[in-house]
Amino acid sequence: MNSRTARIHRKTKETDITVEMNIDGIGSARLATGIGFFDHMLDQLARHGMMDLVVEAQGDLHIDGHHTVEDVGITLGQAFAKAVGDKGGCVRFGHAYVPLDEALSRVVVDLSGRPGLSFHVPFTAGAIGGLDTQLVHEFFQGFVNHALVTLHVDNLRGENAHHQCETVFKAFARALRAAVTIDPRAAGAVASTKGVL
Repeated sequence: MNSRTARIHRKTKETDITVEMNIDGIGSARLATGIGFFDHMLDQLARHGMMDLVVEAQGDLHIDGHHTVEDVGITLGQAFAKAVGDKGGCVRFGHAYVPLDEALSRVVVDLSGRPGLSFHVPFTAGAIGGLDTQLVHEFFQGFVNHALVTLHVDNLRGENAHHQCETVFKAFARALRAAVTIDPRAAGAVASTKGVL
């Protein structure tokens, strides 16, 4: 199997971001976005997605975290699309339910080649640490637009916003991990009757 890795550097007037990704990693991460709780969530993505991940981001945090979080999502999406390649042999679909104490989230992903996001997370707080909870949606929107995946994110219950967000990211990681798994019976074929994703 070819190495499923990518390195993307994206620079704008608002952010300067480098992402390195190995889909077939061991869950190691080196993260520096300037937003501590966001780093914590990206660490969940690496660990539970079993991908090696480096994210180095410098953004206009003196304004707020919007550009940084959204642009990390965009750059991660670009890296994912490059790393997964033509998706030959991939299971394609993945889903996961993840609890954390009172919170429970479900994430379902399709490596469809089409960007689509359905996001239903009724956060119980406006911020977690230094992360504005509105930006979680922006992160996932940026990711799906550039990874070209269909993603359904549902927080089914939760009272603590930290728990809500962590279950979302862990479920996202587990769903991605399932979707990119190579099916030995597929013999490298793309999981679509169209023959392309």
